[in-house]
Amino acid sequence: MSEKRTGIIYGINGPVIYLKGNTGFQMSEMVYVGEERLVGEVIGLTRDTTTIQVFEETTGLKPGAEVEATGDAISVLLGPGILNNIFDGIERPLSEIAKQSGKYITRGVHVDSLDTQKKWPVTMKVAAGDVVMGGTVIAETPETQSIVHKSMVPPSISQATVTWAAPDGDYTILDPIVRVQLSDGTEKELCLCQKWPIRIPRPTAKRYPASEPLVTGQRILDTMFPIAKGGTAAIPGGFGTGKTMTQHQIAKWSNADIIIYIGCGERGNEMTQVLEEFSELVDPRTGNLLMDRTALIANTSNMPVAAREASIYTGLTLAEYYRDMGYDVAIMADSTSRWAEALRELSGRLEEMPAEEGFPAYLASRLSAFYERAGMMQNLNGTEGSVSIIGAVSPQGGDFSEPVTMNTKRYVRCFWGLDKSLAYARHFPAIHWLTSYSEYLTDLAPWYKDNVDKNFVDDRNQIMGLLNQESSLMEIVKLIGGDVLPDDQKLVLEIARVIRLGFLQQNAFHKDDTCVPLSKQFQMMEIILYLYKKAKALVTMGHPMSVLKESNIFDRVISIKYDVPNDKPEMFADYRKAVDDFYNEVLEKNA
Repeated sequence: MSEKRTGIIYGINGPVIYLKGNTGFQMSEMVYVGEERLVGEVIGLTRDTTTIQVFEETTGLKPGAEVEATGDAISVLLGPGILNNIFDGIERPLSEIAKQSGKYITRGVHVDSLDTQKKWPVTMKVAAGDVVMGGTVIAETPETQSIVHKSMVPPSISQATVTWAAPDGDYTILDPIVRVQLSDGTEKELCLCQKWPIRIPRPTAKRYPASEPLVTGQRILDTMFPIAKGGTAAIPGGFGTGKTMTQHQIAKWSNADIIIYIGCGERGNEMTQVLEEFSELVDPRTGNLLMDRTALIANTSNMPVAAREASIYTGLTLAEYYRDMGYDVAIMADSTSRWAEALRELSGRLEEMPAEEGFPAYLASRLSAFYERAGMMQNLNGTEGSVSIIGAVSPQGGDFSEPVTMNTKRYVRCFWGLDKSLAYARHFPAIHWLTSYSEYLTDLAPWYKDNVDKNFVDDRNQIMGLLNQESSLMEIVKLIGGDVLPDDQKLVLEIARVIRLGFLQQNAFHKDDTCVPLSKQFQMMEIILYLYKKAKALVTMGHPMSVLKESNIFDRVISIKYDVPNDKPEMFADYRKAVDDFYNEVLEKNA
C-alpha cells in the first residue's frame, strides 16, 4: 500500500474501539492501534464509524490515539518452524515473547511468527521450464525428525511457468528459491513460506465422504463411537469429568500425522501440563518426541478475550496448511465454550441484541463455519489429506441443554457425552454409553470389515444391546432389588458389569491399557460375548447364577485388559479355553 491510511480513536469499550469519520479501512483488515502498535481487526463499518477489536489489553489507551491500516487481513505465516512450537492466539511464538518481555506478555510486543534467521536444508522439487499451479510442491524440508515440510505454490496462483529455481542447499524462510512467470507475464518470487488469512478456508479440489476411522487406541471411542478421519466430534462434560484428559489421550495415541492443540481460554496450569507432558513423551509411531508432530496454540484464560476468538481460526489455518501437504491432521480445541464466551463478551460490548443466555444470535453460524472446515479432501496438488476436529465443550453445571452444547450437537457427527456420576465413581474415560452416539458407524463398517474382522460391527452392536438391557433392568433393581430378577436377567447384569469394567473403563497410566490396537479390542469383545453365550446356555439348562458366580471367570475376563499384553494376541486362546473349562466344570458339579 503506498499511501498510509489512518484514523483517530474517539471511543474505547474494553477490547472494542471506535473511530469517527470515513477512514477508508476495509472489513476484516488488520490494523495497528496507538503508539504501542497493538494488533487489531476491523469488525464493523458504517459511513461515519469504524469498529475495531483489539487482540491485546487496551488499558491506558486514550481517545485521540492514531490507528494505522495495514492493507492485509489478519493472516498467519505458514512455513517450516510451526511444529514443535507454542504460539499465542495470533501466531506469536511464546518462547520469543519470553525472551523479549519475560514471563508475562507485554503489550505491543512484536516478534516474527517464525524464525527468519534459521537456515533450513532444502531439496528442490521443480526446475526451470516446469508448469506449476496452486498447491504444487516446490521444495521439501525436514522440519522435524518426524515430518517433512513441503513448501507449495500459494493457492492464489492458478498457473505459472518456473523461470528460475535455486539449487539444493540451506535457505531461510524468506530467501527466494523459485521465480515464476504468471499467465499475464508478470514475474513473482516464491520462498519457503506463504501468508494466509485465518478466516478464509484454504481451497481444495474435492471433498470425500467418511471412509476411514481416526484410530485413537481408546476402546469406547474406536469400538463404540468411532470418529472418521476428517470427522467432527464434541466432548461435552462438566468440571472434572475428563475433557482435557480425553483430548490428551487422542493427541498422544491417534493415528493422525500432525496434532494442533488449541488451548482456548483454558487455565494456564492445564496448558503447562500439556507442554510438560508432550515435550517428554515419545511418539509410539515414529520413536521421536511427540512435540515433533505437534503445534500448540495457547490462549489461556488470563489473555485478552479478542485473541481467544481468533485462536481457533489460527489453529484451523495451520491444520489446513499441513492437510494441503497430504497429511492427516487432528485439531484438539479445548474448549469451544470459552471461545463462545469470548464471542458473548465482544457481542455485549458491541451492544448487539443477545439471544439465548446472552450469547450472540450468530453463535450457531460461527460454530457451523468452524466445524465445516473439517473433512477428508483431495488437495489442489492431487494429494489426499484430512482435518479432524475434536472440540471440548464445558457446559455450566454439566447441563447439556445450554446453547453451546445444543448448537455444537447440530454440526458434529460424533457426540462423546461425559458423565459426572461416572467420573466421581472413577470410571474413566467417563463417556456415557447411553448419551453418546456416532453417525460414522455405518460409513466406517466396510473399513472395519476389511481391516479388522467381518464380525466387528455385529459384536459392537451386541455389546451395545447388553448395555441398553442393563440400563432398563437397573430401573427395576432400584425399585425392588436385584434378588427378584430371573437368572437370565441377573446374567445380563453380570455381563454388563464385565463390559463396563473390563472393556469401557481404560487406564491411561497402564503401559498396555493406555492405547489398545483394534485387533485386541475385537478379541476382547469376542471373549466377553463367548462367556455370555456359554453362561446363557448354563442358565437355560437351569443352573442358577449363584453357582456360576462361584467361579472367578467373570473377574478373569475383566482383567484381560491388564493381563494380555498388546503384542501377545495368542494368549486369548487360553481365555477361550478357560471359559470352556468353566462351562464343563459347572456341568460336572451340578450333573
